[in-house]
Amino acid sequence: MNDDSSRKDPQPDTVKPEDWAGEMGLKWLANLDAFEEMIAPIGDALLARADFQPGETVIDLGCGGGATTLAIAQKIAPSGRVRGVDISPDLVAAARQRATQAGATNMEFTCADAATVKLPDSPYDRLFSRFGSMFFEDPFAAFQNLHGLLRKGGRVDLAVWGPPRDNLWMMEMMGVVRNHVEVPPAVPRAPGPFAFEDLEYLGEILSRGGFSDVDVAAYESLQPVGGVGATPEQAADFASAAMATGRLLRDQGEAVVAAAHKDLVSLFATHHVPGKGVMMQGKVWLVSAIA
Repeated sequence: MNDDSSRKDPQPDTVKPEDWAGEMGLKWLANLDAFEEMIAPIGDALLARADFQPGETVIDLGCGGGATTLAIAQKIAPSGRVRGVDISPDLVAAARQRATQAGATNMEFTCADAATVKLPDSPYDRLFSRFGSMFFEDPFAAFQNLHGLLRKGGRVDLAVWGPPRDNLWMMEMMGVVRNHVEVPPAVPRAPGPFAFEDLEYLGEILSRGGFSDVDVAAYESLQPVGGVGATPEQAADFASAAMATGRLLRDQGEAVVAAAHKDLVSLFATHHVPGKGVMMQGKVWLVSAIA
């Protein structure tokens, strides 16, 4: 293994990082129900694997709108506490509102970049993240920082997307987009949804961060694109408005957007299951390690 932990893979100028503190956070919030319904089964699988116990203290990394934070809070009650951390102020505000509405008193939230955040009440027993760990510009430094927030012997549980070829919900959608606009080539290991598809790379990050006993389980399921029960038209609206693919199309003008939307509707129609929605294959790595 290369010992240069400061290494960063170069990215072409055409690849724009996702702005989770701004644009992407707002998009997630505007489509919160659809996003959460799409990945809720994955969160449930990760929660079952984590097997939280009453009294534990937990960090929910990339907590988004707070759905997983609330689920954790319920499992560790009454004496445990969970702190959601997210870089989007809009999502943190929504998460706090959800906690208030639920009457949960063992949930707190911090708006910060988890790569550098310092929490005054650390160390924590556990760290949990459903798709919140793949966007660090320097993941080696980020996981070293996260290790410092956990007690010795504390456990981390992550859900990260597996290889794109096994995630047809993304690959087939991008195939449609490529028919209408030039898509920048994927950069292996670059920050983004598939940054940790390579388990050897993720294992190296965790090891350098101070974690050991890495264990991985594959989880495969059908993802309801656009939310449970979405029609092909609704799924196409979701893909165009809420996902990064929509940004690529919008940059090319209304005619391109309209043509791609029509093709997305046709694609999603082939995967539509009445009563369930647009169901497309996804694969996730469920990863645990010890601090």
